Amino acid sequence: MADLIMITGPQAVGKMTVAESLRDKIHYNFMMNHDSIEISDRIFGFDTPAQRDFNGIFREKAFETAVKHDVSMIFTYLCGFEMPSEREYLNSLHDMFTANGGRFFFVELSADLDERIRRNETEHRLQRKPSKQDIEWSRRDLIESAQRHKLNSDEGEYWFENHLKIDNTYLSPDETADMIIKEYDLKPLDREEKEYRYGY
Repeated sequence: MADLIMITGPQAVGKMTVAESLRDKIHYNFMMNHDSIEISDRIFGFDTPAQRDFNGIFREKAFETAVKHDVSMIFTYLCGFEMPSEREYLNSLHDMFTANGGRFFFVELSADLDERIRRNETEHRLQRKPSKQDIEWSRRDLIESAQRHKLNSDEGEYWFENHLKIDNTYLSPDETADMIIKEYDLKPLDREEKEYRYGY
């Protein structure tokens, strides 16, 4: 039975680095939102109708395959909490995994804007996300997205039974991952490293 841990939050809040730490601690497979974005950009161009279509298909097939083969996953996602379609999408993932006996965990990260602007330019982020290498554009997109969208839920607003909120402004990725593990009593899977982080 496959579990899904969704890690959401604004750009450069630390979703990827927290997910990588969590992957190494509990041996779940990890797909970040930019895995599908970057490959669909390379094939179909930036933000074209074909790119958006393929991006969605890529993710859908990855989740279906995980459920079929009992592969527990971590997925990072940028959620616009003001959009009803986002809740519908996340509910569909919740139902996909739990209907097959798995568990669904929703982790929401938040951090101060100044800290996110700093993290936006870290070497590791730029290496793993080529579309962010235009620093001027990505900084502007980060700031404008915070103005256009509700990228964190309101205080007291919870979408799922397992909905954990963490302000990780002053926390390391390992500290944040440890909080998630403790909250949900997650145990590391007995798997070889090549099964969950091959090529990294």
